[in-house]
Amino acid sequence: MKILVAYDSAFADAILPEAVKTAKAFDAVVYLVRSCPQEASQQGIAALEAHLEDVKMNVFDAQQINCETHILIRGMTPGEDIVDYAREKAVDQIIIGVRKQSKVGAIFGSTAQYVILEAPCPVMTVKL
Repeated sequence: MKILVAYDSAFADAILPEAVKTAKAFDAVVYLVRSCPQEASQQGIAALEAHLEDVKMNVFDAQQINCETHILIRGMTPGEDIVDYAREKAVDQIIIGVRKQSKVGAIFGSTAQYVILEAPCPVMTVKL
């Protein structure tokens, strides 16, 4: 099984435990993915690469889960990047975070909404 974790540090505390639990249950490979705009600075990209590698080492490697990190800089919106990458890698599931709005429901930002509606596979949403 292949799992794409659409990484956003604001959702890390909610998403990462779910990703670990799912990856262990299905002996999955995890693609820890972050989309960046083309105008991102080299310094910003380097810092993000280091951060993703830290997450990989401290969360996934520590749990003996096969994980790859990827920063997508392809001139697409984050939602398009995530869905396109999921198709390229034939991902079986995407895990993405959403913000809790109220007792009535959750806020689906444009990225989460696009991924939920366009993904080629099931999408697990984890609320913050």
